[in-house]
Amino acid sequence: MSEDFGHCPLCGGEKQPGTTTFAVDLKFGVVVVREVPAFVCTKCGDAWIDDPVAAKLEGIVTDARRKHAVVEVTHWQQVAA
Repeated sequence: MSEDFGHCPLCGGEKQPGTTTFAVDLKFGVVVVREVPAFVCTKCGDAWIDDPVAAKLEGIVTDARRKHAVVEVTHWQQVAA
């Protein structure tokens, strides 16, 4: 029996642990973080990110904004260490 992580509010599918790509358009550039831990719907593929992960992503975006990075691409494993 699999652990229940809830149902997708969009399609009713099951949410399961997985990863997603997080991207933000800063208008002067973009930030992309790959392999971000998330709960992903097994039916429609939409993803939900927990608060602690979202807080870390917010820090990454703030740093890119401060550096005025035109393009910043990273993997979650590199920033989570």
